[in-house]
Amino acid sequence: MRMPTQLLESQAPWSNLYGGVAVEPWREHMRRGLTKAQEIAADLREQIASGELGGGQALPSESKLMGHYGYSRETVRAGVRVLVDEGLVVTGQGQGKYVREDYPPVVWNWTTLESRKRHETAVEGRTAGDQWASAVADEGKSPRQEISVSIVEPPKHVHAALGLPEGGLAVARKRVRYVDNRPYALADSYFPQELVSGTPLMEPRDVSAPGGVLASVGLVQAKYRDEIAVRMPTLKEAELLALPAATPVAEHTRTGYDADGKPLRCMVTILPGDRHKILYEVDAD
Repeated sequence: MRMPTQLLESQAPWSNLYGGVAVEPWREHMRRGLTKAQEIAADLREQIASGELGGGQALPSESKLMGHYGYSRETVRAGVRVLVDEGLVVTGQGQGKYVREDYPPVVWNWTTLESRKRHETAVEGRTAGDQWASAVADEGKSPRQEISVSIVEPPKHVHAALGLPEGGLAVARKRVRYVDNRPYALADSYFPQELVSGTPLMEPRDVSAPGGVLASVGLVQAKYRDEIAVRMPTLKEAELLALPAATPVAEHTRTGYDADGKPLRCMVTILPGDRHKILYEVDAD
């Protein structure tokens, strides 16, 4: 905790974190009940919150922190580890520690995303093609996707959502979605194999068609059912999305049905909580 300037004048000078001479502002007003490591974490947390330590900036070295606080290397490491566990600090190459960078949020308007009307009124170069990519481009950002296609036994909840028989297979279109070359989301779409075999959905690249690819082959989604769960990521998800520690994700599962209630597609999207904002507009009627 920092003391007002007038209270600092009576303190003995000492060497501060960044060189030069300063005074020791926090010892006289230590946080009661905190361990030494927690004191260090609290002080650094305040500097991050105030912007004194900005996103992407390296923390002072362990040696400087030891000199600053007067504690052992192990205590300094324990204090920094608190912030790593909170997700405020990340580990860089070597032993360096850095303040976590902020990601500009992408706004997902799920009221209109994947709407048939939006597809039907698509304007080439603006809203045509993949609607997620169009929405990102509309925000002045650059979208990119890495796509793979395979025939799989889908996860249990997807298997149930698609109403597949025991042992039934699905075509999986798996995408890692990038915004300005930074990984932002995972989007895995599953289709009953017999419905999409021989269609453009089997191609491992961006595909699009007026009204949507499914609609172009006679499979029109008339309604959606959404489920949202918030959880911690799996190891694979964390690796694909380069997630710092303590980053929760939202798992959005959308199942699309035809007019008779037959499931046509189940899409599972993984959205890191530090880079997304979800918007819904709900009619009160």
